[in-house]
Amino acid sequence: MSIWKRVGSIIKSQKQEPPAQISNPMEDTQVGDIINMDLEEYVVSGKLVYFDRGFPPHRFVYYLQNGSQISCLLIEKGRTYECFNCTFVEGSLDSPDDVPTELDVNGEVTYNLEQQRSDMVRAEGNTDFRANDEVMMWRYFGSEGRYFFLQWQDGKFVAMEGTKTPAGQIKFMKGSR
Repeated sequence: MSIWKRVGSIIKSQKQEPPAQISNPMEDTQVGDIINMDLEEYVVSGKLVYFDRGFPPHRFVYYLQNGSQISCLLIEKGRTYECFNCTFVEGSLDSPDDVPTELDVNGEVTYNLEQQRSDMVRAEGNTDFRANDEVMMWRYFGSEGRYFFLQWQDGKFVAMEGTKTPAGQIKFMKGSR
């Protein structure tokens, strides 16, 4: 072996690997991964990522499937992550102009409008929305820690009712691909 080969192999051995990128499962979970929440395991069948143009994403919605049941995990990113375990609610409205500031659901719970905003959305897998289009979203709060989310895109409403879930109680696992 020549001296130059030895010097080259010594130099190669001295190079350090670049640090591995740290993954954040709250944001990086993909379709096919598994989420464990409330002692149940769900397969992620769809993912929505909400963002303002020119800014990083601030909301993630994972469509969760457990057998024939479909629910969703809504994660809002701020200083901390707010997580909501939601079920879909049937109902109808004709126009986003008809959205009230107070909702009465089956006479059981009254929800008050907390915030409204429009965002762009990226979609993967099986979801209710088209990718790369604008979505309007209304967030309501009610008694006993209950929340109601109403979303509208191009003539279609999607309603969800949910409760807050502590982020530490949600476990993310990579699916086999």
